[in-house]
Amino acid sequence: MGPSDSKIAAHYNASGVREIRLMNSSTANPALPQLIDSFGRVHNNLRVSVTDRCNIRCFYCMPADNVEFMPKHELLSFEEIERVVRIGTTLGIDRVRLTGGEPLVRRDLPKLVEQLVKIPGIVDIGLTTNGVLLGEQAQQLRDAGLKRLNISLDALDPEVFKKVTRRDSYDKVIEGIQAARDAGFSPIKLNAVSVKGLTEDQIIPFADLARETDTEVRFIEFMPLDADSKWQRDKVLLASEIIERLETAFGTLVPVKSTNPNAPANNYEFADGRGRIGMIASVSQPFCSTCNRFRLTAEGKLRNCLFSMEETDVRGLLRGNGSDADIAAAMLASIAAKKSGHQINSADFIQPDRPMYSIGG
Repeated sequence: MGPSDSKIAAHYNASGVREIRLMNSSTANPALPQLIDSFGRVHNNLRVSVTDRCNIRCFYCMPADNVEFMPKHELLSFEEIERVVRIGTTLGIDRVRLTGGEPLVRRDLPKLVEQLVKIPGIVDIGLTTNGVLLGEQAQQLRDAGLKRLNISLDALDPEVFKKVTRRDSYDKVIEGIQAARDAGFSPIKLNAVSVKGLTEDQIIPFADLARETDTEVRFIEFMPLDADSKWQRDKVLLASEIIERLETAFGTLVPVKSTNPNAPANNYEFADGRGRIGMIASVSQPFCSTCNRFRLTAEGKLRNCLFSMEETDVRGLLRGNGSDADIAAAMLASIAAKKSGHQINSADFIQPDRPMYSIGG
């Protein structure tokens, strides 16, 4: 059964929660629909960008200067985001990750976390941040109900950090990481984009950090989502090359079986049991076949893939008296149209017009 041979209806369940149900035209029996694409992938993980603004300027994400951000009135309100997520839970969404831009530049973000935590059906809310403002907000976020936190940090050398971010905020990020640890976030997860000719010397220091603390480092291959469209394949520091360097220094890495088959990272432990690292090999080992994620941009567009060339407008429905069923139908249609993969390794690949900061990481 798919959206094409069904009708969407809304009703209130015994607990008073509004649900969206799919009515099959042939059987007339209600069945809770799933966000499932034509390749059988079920989507339960929604990444919500709360802003396109950022307080650093990483070259793989944003232009260095003269960035035009969206006017505030174009961004979805917290109430609009909450409504989309609440409707999404009736379609199987149970995990949400808040992103940007830099989400912590959005005023009162802990209030949004509080709102989302209260939605029945949501079992996990995460946040990805660059950490610059985390020192000020870590405890508030924890108190609001945030359980998982990923911090983007591409270098442990302040000078390399500055080359990547084009800003001098390294000390603030380190303060933010400590504030997160003090607030009770554990493990601390760091995302490090790996770029050939720039970050090779950061691999061993990151490994040492993972071995000496509760930090889990995830190396991410450099992807073609930069604002200047200057990505080159020969600039990708491959996961295999990172593993080779780590094994030369520390011995054989031991693969760790993931408890989540949809997780993008391949995790490893060091042979002596001290520390864990992950590899997100988006370029060399795409994980599209197990992808369960889609995105809501800060201005209310659904994207069924990070590299999608098409978007589905939800803000128009939210602000134009669209019903819950209308919004559910938009989600179902977006996922139904999802392609098999991002095609980075194909001659047909076209880099999206929107860079990472505008899409939502």
